[in-house]
Amino acid sequence: MSGTAGEARRSGRPRQGEPLLERAFKILGAFTTSGGSLPLHVLASRAELPKSTTSRIAAQLVGVGALERLENGDFVVGLQMLEIASLAPRGHGLRAAALPFMEDLHRATRQHILLAVLDGHEAVLVERLSALGATAVKYRVGGRLPLDTTGIGIALLAHAAEQVREDVLAKSSRPVHVRQLMAMVRTEGVCAMSGPNPVDDGPATVSTVAAPILGRGSEALGAISLVAPEEVCTKLAPRVALRTSSLAISRALLSAATPGHG
Repeated sequence: MSGTAGEARRSGRPRQGEPLLERAFKILGAFTTSGGSLPLHVLASRAELPKSTTSRIAAQLVGVGALERLENGDFVVGLQMLEIASLAPRGHGLRAAALPFMEDLHRATRQHILLAVLDGHEAVLVERLSALGATAVKYRVGGRLPLDTTGIGIALLAHAAEQVREDVLAKSSRPVHVRQLMAMVRTEGVCAMSGPNPVDDGPATVSTVAAPILGRGSEALGAISLVAPEEVCTKLAPRVALRTSSLAISRALLSAATPGHG
């Protein structure tokens, strides 16, 4: 380790030459684990930046609407970020095509219906429909989900690039089981799995049924899943419903992308 790099880590100063944009995204990224408000000292700690640097950049972000400052001095993500994020084509187009089918599933099951896309070695949740009485779940819209321990992640992983699959499997604690679930996705178009509930409220075990939303080349454009108590997901009907919905969403996306459609 060079003296300069070591001093930067010990002092908390940004790396020499680190662009302002990178530091700004570190500050914005500090909200990904909370989604709520953060005081300056917590924001600085999570961004791994000095308080003075964090304060200066956060003030600039407030000025452009990327952050907002509450009366108590805490920071929250600004509405400008929501407006910009809603324009992301992978999430926006998929969400528009999927919502009618997600709403049908939601009305029929009264449970959580999730929609996600692949981003690197993780899934990003772009929509979630939930009923008041549904099992409590951990993930929020915009949150990231692991690919090897969630149904929706495995549905995406089954049709991801080979290098992504191998990278995820190399770090997984249960690669054999993940390979079996991916094989189920590729042969049956759907996978089902159960596991401990990461949220204290509700049953100890939750289950999920998930299906990929495929493009013409069998690449995953996204994935859809149902998260519910175990007794719901063990039945055949949810699997058929998820598979049918994923195929319908795929057709809607491909139809919309066809030149001259409409």
